[in-house]
Amino acid sequence: MKKANPSASSVGSRESRARRTTHNAKRSTQSPSCDWKAPDAQRSTLNARCNKIYRYKGNFRWSGVKTEKYKQKDSTQKDKNWSAIARNVLIGNQGETCKFHLRYFEIEPNGYSSLERHRHEHVVVCIRGRGKIRMDEKTYSLNYLDTAYVAPNTVHQLINPYDEPFGFFCIVNAKRDKPKRVAK
Repeated sequence: MKKANPSASSVGSRESRARRTTHNAKRSTQSPSCDWKAPDAQRSTLNARCNKIYRYKGNFRWSGVKTEKYKQKDSTQKDKNWSAIARNVLIGNQGETCKFHLRYFEIEPNGYSSLERHRHEHVVVCIRGRGKIRMDEKTYSLNYLDTAYVAPNTVHQLINPYDEPFGFFCIVNAKRDKPKRVAK
């Protein structure tokens, strides 16, 4: 017995349904547009839903990420406890809702971060040059892609005693306590 061929109208309607289903599936998986400017009250929530790419521009700089001072200089502070260090916040300053911030720090030759402790933990990944990290009473060398975990309340400092810049990613909790300065 020979099977009947479907009528042209039923084939056409099946193809039409398939096209509509495919179109709707594509539309539902697309990200919301990030071009629309929301009122200020909604902006941080909407920014968190916008995927972002910060393109690497070379020389350890990224598009859309500004280089900032390591810390704001306190006008009453005569003896600051850090030198020759800059910060770039890649993730954490643009309304993201993740529970961590990703920062890139760069210490010039003979520079150092503050000697401090705090309740939050963080991770340091060396990506440029080399440097040293003091954790409590011990000092360790960091080379390319070496990774250090700094546990809560650890006295720590990053140091560059070398003739080239020392750059590293630092991953910290988004919600964190203020560091407490430690006397040398």
